[in-house]
Amino acid sequence: MKARVTVMLKAGVLDVQGEAVRHALGTLGFEGVNGVRQGKVIELDLADQDNADEAVKTMCEKLLANTVIESYRVEIL
Repeated sequence: MKARVTVMLKAGVLDVQGEAVRHALGTLGFEGVNGVRQGKVIELDLADQDNADEAVKTMCEKLLANTVIESYRVEIL
């Protein structure tokens, strides 16, 4: 079983990398990009299906996401 975790900075947290990407897109001629938020995607290959959703959420709370400044979304695939 696979799980996908998407981690993004919470609204209101300055995304320095996203701003750098937005600026770089503008210098490359891509106009009309008003904002960029950059995050990360983590794919897990799980051996056990039982309680997979809860197990992955616990992983996020303990390691995969900094819940002070990041939010996460779990998808069981």
